[in-house]
Amino acid sequence: MSKLGNLGARLYRGEVGYDFIGKRFIWYGVSVLITITAIVALAVQGLNMGIEFKGGAVFNTPTTSVSVEKITEVAEKASGHQAITQKLGKGGTRVQIAGVDVAKSSEIKQALADELGVPAKSINSELVGPSWGEQIAQKAWTGCIVFMILCVIYLAIAFEWRMAVAALVALIHDITITVGIYALVGFEVTPGTVIGLLTILGYSLYDTVVVFDSLKEGSKDITKQTRYTYSEIANKSINSTLVRSINTTVVALLPVAGLLFIGGGVLGAGMLNDISLSLFVGLAAGAYSSIFIATPLVADLKEREPAMKQLKKRVLAKRAAAAAKGESSEGPDAAGTFDDAVPADATPAVVGQRGVEPAARTQPSSRARGKGRPSGKRR
Repeated sequence: MSKLGNLGARLYRGEVGYDFIGKRFIWYGVSVLITITAIVALAVQGLNMGIEFKGGAVFNTPTTSVSVEKITEVAEKASGHQAITQKLGKGGTRVQIAGVDVAKSSEIKQALADELGVPAKSINSELVGPSWGEQIAQKAWTGCIVFMILCVIYLAIAFEWRMAVAALVALIHDITITVGIYALVGFEVTPGTVIGLLTILGYSLYDTVVVFDSLKEGSKDITKQTRYTYSEIANKSINSTLVRSINTTVVALLPVAGLLFIGGGVLGAGMLNDISLSLFVGLAAGAYSSIFIATPLVADLKEREPAMKQLKKRVLAKRAAAAAKGESSEGPDAAGTFDDAVPADATPAVVGQRGVEPAARTQPSSRARGKGRPSGKRR
């Protein structure tokens, strides 16, 4: 842990780093490929919508030793439709069958009771209409759109419109990937899934806002110096918050992974999968997009400004002149680290959390000022 802390401190100070901005087109390509895969999966396979969205009947059986496969076979034979059976934590099962009415529901219930050897009244049955699921989906879409509009307005006011646009692109990127994963793995989409998708909207923006705040502070009065371009300061902002982003993401993923792999996989609580998968994928995608998509996109948009173009020309011209004189460079090296060496007669600028500030001048010691006087004391 101490090594990780030392690495975080060195990243924060700019002593080590990785060139995220310089390799941004690689990250763009990876994201485009993943997004296209998600869209194709949605178009070809579609989503496995739960009973709440399709309408049908749900049967909860008591504790039984009959296998899930046998219960599914009996339910499909009695209903004439595909059945989805999940094992519950207390040994019972949950059977979902779409497209059945009240009369058919009674026949299925009796068939299950005969197979399990229990009274029909011990099996809890419930009919679900598709209109309820449609209302939930409509409200979810409305909430998602309102959330995005409010986030764009807030980020545009707190930061600037370029950061708001980049955050919105990253957010859409995260939701698309999450929904595409559901289409690929075939997990059932339930109201819990919708809740999970709405929850990750905030998590997806958390790391993005942290990096944006560091970038805002680091780029304050950026045009008054000629040491770094906007992209270089953006790269330093990512590196300075990288360990924090990793730590918060891992801490958030651990309990969600417990729900997904232990609760849903080991304990057989299949109903946990619908919400835990959306949270797990959304958290991971949100951490990825804040580093590899949102901030590089802000740098691309910002570098198009005339002031940033002029700044880049001045920075490169100064470095070329320094190289011609054999002086050390002041910019980042190929690894993304920053060399702060400057000529001895220059007053260096420091780029940090508080923006571009002049460094403190070296003052002579009081002992040197008193030296040479008769008493050696100050008058």
